[in-house]
Amino acid sequence: MSRIGRLPVAIPAGVEVTLAEGNVVTVKGPKGTLERALPKEMEIKIEDGHVTVARPNDLKRMKSLHGLTRSLIHNMVVGVSEGYSKTLEINGVGYRAQKQGRKLVLNLGYSHPVEMEDPEGIESKVDGNKIIVSGISKEKVGQYAAEIRDKRRPEPYKGKGIKYADEVIRRKVGKTGKK
Repeated sequence: MSRIGRLPVAIPAGVEVTLAEGNVVTVKGPKGTLERALPKEMEIKIEDGHVTVARPNDLKRMKSLHGLTRSLIHNMVVGVSEGYSKTLEINGVGYRAQKQGRKLVLNLGYSHPVEMEDPEGIESKVDGNKIIVSGISKEKVGQYAAEIRDKRRPEPYKGKGIKYADEVIRRKVGKTGKK
């Protein structure tokens, strides 16, 4: 039995979960509304403040979908009640970030500034050398943070670039002089 899929998802106060035809789950909360079509094979039940997911049989595909479905519902519930955020750090001489309305403008040592538009439902804030990406969808927050990081990934010699706040960069030793 799937250890994650078996766990019930608790619905906190102020959050409303509804199940429509074809396993379309809608989660409403204080931060917003999320809707997602989940695999039709899974049996989703909403009862006394909990959402439970059951699978019809023990095929490998069903086992895989069981834990996934439960995790997606849990992420939606946490998203609309608390929200998600990722922090990125900019390291490097002359590397800067600033906000212009909904645009994030990055100076990353290229000949031009890199401009990125915040996606719908995602907000980014600049605090010194930190960029904080926040929103209610875990998937969208992670994707946008990854796109920002891709503009200049950290390099292993000096550690210059954009990295996640909790990311550890493996450093390499540079060249040594001739003997």
